[in-house]
Amino acid sequence: MRRLGSTRRGGRTQQLLAAGVACAAALAASAVPAAAGAAAPARGGAHWAAKDSGAPQVRFRGLAAVDRRTAWLAGTGGTVLRTTDGGANWRNVSPPGAADLQFRDVEAFDGRRAVALAIGEGEDSRVYRTDDGGTTWTESFRNPDPKAFYDCLAFFDHRHGLAMSDPVDGRFRILSTGDGGRTWRVLPSAGMPAALDGEAGFAASGQCLVTAGPKDVWLATGGAARARVLHSADRGLTWTAADTPVPAGDPAKGVFGLAFRDRAHGLAVGGDYRPDQSSPRAAAVTADGGRTWRPVTTPPPAYRSGVAWLPHSRAAALAVGPTGTDLTTDGGRTWRTVDTGSYDTVACAPDLSCWAAGEMGRVARLER
Repeated sequence: MRRLGSTRRGGRTQQLLAAGVACAAALAASAVPAAAGAAAPARGGAHWAAKDSGAPQVRFRGLAAVDRRTAWLAGTGGTVLRTTDGGANWRNVSPPGAADLQFRDVEAFDGRRAVALAIGEGEDSRVYRTDDGGTTWTESFRNPDPKAFYDCLAFFDHRHGLAMSDPVDGRFRILSTGDGGRTWRVLPSAGMPAALDGEAGFAASGQCLVTAGPKDVWLATGGAARARVLHSADRGLTWTAADTPVPAGDPAKGVFGLAFRDRAHGLAVGGDYRPDQSSPRAAAVTADGGRTWRPVTTPPPAYRSGVAWLPHSRAAALAVGPTGTDLTTDGGRTWRTVDTGSYDTVACAPDLSCWAAGEMGRVARLER
């Protein structure tokens, strides 16, 4: 016998799935014409609505979408901003004394609790946590190893999270927390495969390390002869590596961003971040948790650094980069451009809201 509570949950799930499909359809209606020089999408469908961050000097590569009203940004100049009114106003909640740091990732549990990662060699790699909306911050980790360079941060839940560093002594280094980012420890490297010559992560969008469920995590790489994705099913203790069809073979090429909608289905985007270089085949998909990656039929037309599944959709996702935003409605097999604005990162929340951020203080929310 089906319980009443189960019926309600099922009904709510169907409503959310329908809303996700409707959002994807509205975005598809905004597709930019393929003609060269197309300047902007039609406004009859969903579109990015710009919000004034008040910080045009900052490049925001860190973004956390809590819901339609609340989001966090992290960027250059030690800058962290927060909005609680849908982007109408942004409060500067930057940690004191951090002006020389570059924040490249921020993970928020809600409007008051967040963890931010500063990147760089040695002590420039740091982690900060706030429990009061950024009024005060605690520096919970400062990297003591001059050979380490931390790129990305990800959480499984409100307590358990990881941060990843470029290879140290031939293996990617993983930092772990079990108390919401208040304390951190370096995990043993015995379960990490050897890094390829020149292999590293890209601190371009806060999406070179992503999670799905309570224990699965994936790590994106580039810079080596092959662009790989590493996967762990035990919160970073042991890893396996898989090659992707994303072009590599140069320090500027590889997988820059990952997104998983569940343990099996994932997207990878990247390419060559140099603006004068083309990025063919710069996307891949997996349906087996990252054990194998397939090239897509119609990839984004240029380098993309960030990617996110539309909430409650089994097939729709967004990819962003300096030359535009692309949409897939078939699980990543084909992509089409829906906006030509420059964004570095994108994130969506369970209430169907999506945000994007990038250079020159750019931030936007998806609206219909």
